[in-house]
Amino acid sequence: MAKKKFYVHINDSFCKKCGICYWICPTKTIVKGELGKPEVTDHDKCIGCLMCENACPDFAIDVVERKAVNENV
Repeated sequence: MAKKKFYVHINDSFCKKCGICYWICPTKTIVKGELGKPEVTDHDKCIGCLMCENACPDFAIDVVERKAVNENV
């Protein structure tokens, strides 16, 4: 069984750059970017724990499962 993969979407229009998401992320998928803006450099690091999504006070983060691609078809 393949490991699930996730996509972390950060809505810049809602985000206030509080830093909770990159502080709480256990895998450091979300990192502090320029001027404190949260950035995702590698979506493959995300384990789908939803800690960032649940902790965001502005509802600016959505973590969604990516569809698995079957390379044998």
